[in-house]
This record gives sequence, structure tokens and C-alpha cells, in this order.
Amino acid sequence: MAASGKAAAFHLPPLPTVGEIIKLFRLKAQKQLSQNFLLDLRLTDKIVKQAGELRNAHVCEVGPGPGGITRSILSTGVEKLLLIEKDTRFIPGLQMLSEAAPGKVRIVHGDILTYNMEKAFPKHLKKNWEDEPPDIHIIGNLPFSVSTPLIIKWLENVSKKDGPFIYGRTQMTLTFQKEVAERLTDNPGGKQRSRLSIMAQHLCTVEKRFVIPGQAFVPKPEVDVAVVHFTPLVQPKIEQPFKLVEKVVQSVFQFRRKYCFRGIATLFPESGRLERTEQLMMTANVDPTLRPYQLSMSQFRNLCNTYRKMCDEDPSLFVYNYREDLRQKKMRKSLESTSQPEQPEEENQL
Repeated sequence: MAASGKAAAFHLPPLPTVGEIIKLFRLKAQKQLSQNFLLDLRLTDKIVKQAGELRNAHVCEVGPGPGGITRSILSTGVEKLLLIEKDTRFIPGLQMLSEAAPGKVRIVHGDILTYNMEKAFPKHLKKNWEDEPPDIHIIGNLPFSVSTPLIIKWLENVSKKDGPFIYGRTQMTLTFQKEVAERLTDNPGGKQRSRLSIMAQHLCTVEKRFVIPGQAFVPKPEVDVAVVHFTPLVQPKIEQPFKLVEKVVQSVFQFRRKYCFRGIATLFPESGRLERTEQLMMTANVDPTLRPYQLSMSQFRNLCNTYRKMCDEDPSLFVYNYREDLRQKKMRKSLESTSQPEQPEEENQL
């Protein structure tokens, strides 16, 4: 009975199918934008179901495209639905959905990477960070090209409790290339354990819910897609600034298949590098012969906490950039080799 009551929450009037909308407005997925349409409403319903109870909730859908997931969200009986779409070709089809659900839909033509979400929802929805998550959800079938930079941006927002997380522990239900989803969720020792694993899991509960085969999309991508659900943690597992954690984690995974001390050493300038690397690893109690993907979250926490103390003692440490240092050395070497005068022929022979 509860299920039938939920189904009765809201019904869209008869509309053209998503496929018909695509034909009507002559929409074509653009490969350079890594666009893939999901036309099967049973699958879009399944994606939306992973977000939890949405009746009377406020939802932001990222990149709705032709509106398949949009229909599934509206069918749950949401209070308000904010659509953020970068591609102008999709706006007319979304306006058709908006007219079919009067007063429920707001369409923003913009880029989610630059859109200010701190004013996206009503202020009365705000909750304290320690409370249950607010009645706000972010849902999106993300283009592959934007998924990783976007989730890193949102994880930084989680760390700072700003952006869409100014309202509290806003939940996210997003699609990723299957391999990226595995990186986000893999455990210590796993083949896909990576920088993304640490950055996501130290701030959120991250769950891979189900996999959608590539053939379900139009056009068919070369890979499968996975749906991942994020709930920000009340207490992060590493209580350090986002940029510091990111720097340590990036350095550790710089040489993924080598011993972890190789990557950790890149945190320090060449002068005193060995001594400082040993100091960091001994204080953090991390075995230098472990591979980066074998390190536990508590070991990463120890590394970040110890590195923070070392930076407090020597502020120049945090601004040191190994890659930039390497680039400068190569440039100097190149300049030196081109500026040397040609030697006389006799000297060359000697």
C-alpha cells in the first residue's frame, strides 16, 4: 500500500518520450562533451531511487540533457527541482517538462563547475552539520569529462562546509565511469585504490550502488557506468585542511607501484629530503616499504598530521612544489646546454 501511495505523489501528464524529444529537437550527443543519453525510464527510476525518499524534497539535477532522469525525479513528488544545464540545445525540451510540472522546476543555463550553489535552495532548509542530512539532494548523470574535477570540487566544499554543503550534509547520487567509481570506493590493498579513494572516503560515506552496462546509453560508451552515493561524514577521518590532505595524498600516489617513501619524499626540497622523509615516516609510524595503495586511512591521517606539524615549524615546506621544481631544473639545464659556446674542432676531437 505504501508503494502505491508513493506512486500517487505526482503524475506527469502525457508527454513525448525521451526518444521523441531527441528527434523533435534534433538532439545529438556530442562526443567532445562525452555526452551519453539514458533513454530507459526503468533505469532512470532506479538511479533516482538510490537517492532515498524524495517526496517534498528539494533536488538539484546536474546536466539533465534530454530529461530522462528529470522525469523520474518529478515522478517522486519533489517539492522543487533545480536543473543546471550547460548545453543550450536541451533547454527547449526541459522547458516542456517544466510546463508539465507547474511551479516545480527551475532551469538554469550554466556551468555546474562555476555555478554558485550557496543560494540554490531556501534558507529554511539549512541544518546543523551534526544533524541528519537536509532535505536536499544532488543527482546527475555526469559526462565523463567533468565527473572527476566536479567531485574533487564538491569534496573540497564538503571539507569547508560551503557550496551545496552550506545547508548541511547534502547527499549526492551521481554516475561515473565504472573505473572511476571503483577508485572512489576501493579499500586498502585494492587494485583501484587511489588518490580519489582517500579524498572521498575521508570526508564521506561512499557507496557504489549498481552498474549500468554501456549498451543502455545512446550513443554506447566504451565503458560501463556505475551509480555512486555520497553522504558527508559528521567528522572527517583526517582533520586537516583540504589542500594539505590533497598535497600529501597526491605525493604518496605519485609513484603508485613503488614503495610509498618514494612519493612521500617529493613533499620535501632536495636539500634535506632524505632526513625529512625519514622523520615524517618514523613519526607517522608508516612502513616505508608499503605500496601507496596498501596504506590505511589511519596511516594517511598520521602522515597528514605529522606533515602539518612540520609545515608549522617551517612554513616554506607547504609551498614547495616538486613538479614545479623539476620543471625549473629542466629549463635551467636546457638553457645551459644551448648557451654553451661551440668548442674548437681540435678540442672536440680530444
